[in-house]
Amino acid sequence: MKNKIGYIILGIVVCIFTFSVMTLNSNLNESTVTTSTTALSNKKIGWGIKRAENHEQPDLGSSNLKLLQEYDGIAIGNEQDKYVYLTFDNGYEAGYTSKILDVLKENNVKAAFFITAHYLNTAPELVGRMINEGHIVGNHTVNHKSMPDLDDKKIKDEIMNLHTAVYEKFGYEMKYIRPPMGEFSERTLEIIKSLGYKTAMWSLAYDDWDENKQGREEYGKNKIISNIHNGAVILLHANSKDNCNILDTCIKEIKQMGYEFKTLDEFRQ
Repeated sequence: MKNKIGYIILGIVVCIFTFSVMTLNSNLNESTVTTSTTALSNKKIGWGIKRAENHEQPDLGSSNLKLLQEYDGIAIGNEQDKYVYLTFDNGYEAGYTSKILDVLKENNVKAAFFITAHYLNTAPELVGRMINEGHIVGNHTVNHKSMPDLDDKKIKDEIMNLHTAVYEKFGYEMKYIRPPMGEFSERTLEIIKSLGYKTAMWSLAYDDWDENKQGREEYGKNKIISNIHNGAVILLHANSKDNCNILDTCIKEIKQMGYEFKTLDEFRQ
């Protein structure tokens, strides 16, 4: 009987010890996750472009581009292929996306649309149409905040809460992200990659986002056509009335120049 009691007590002690070790390991793992990026630089990088002439590829900043590519990000395709990639940022709906989708359909061009949670919540029918018509829907985060200003957990929430919402509504898995305001750091690039996302920047853009600067259609068209280049990742804002009005002409002229529109899934570095 004494031996039996002894074995029972020993078993209880072993169970308590095992549970304590498991709890300690769990806490250590959690600590490792939450502090895993502290050794990486959080220096904020604002994406910039130095335009070239004669349809040559622009200078994106060699160190910034190298860092982006180290974390599997994309910004510009190779110099050999006359491929271009059309993308839109959709922070909110200004009434032009439906026509933009019509133009893309008429020209048989697929694009990528980077949406926020606000856009998803206020224009779900347009998001559904993007998906149904074969476009890529990308992540522009929940609240469009500069990611280097946020801690690791908040960055993950900004990305994955929107990811989950899109999946639950459409059964669609997003895999590309455009950092809000074009700002990132090595730390944020690592977090993005760890979540299974690719960071998508751009190599051609102009000041089209300001709704107070519309009515400049020739200006917008000239900026796009004169700066088109091999491997161009084109960023346009869907809240621009000018973009809506010049898109058809721009697509046709770009094709006539010998360029071929590809999707980000077909991207060639």
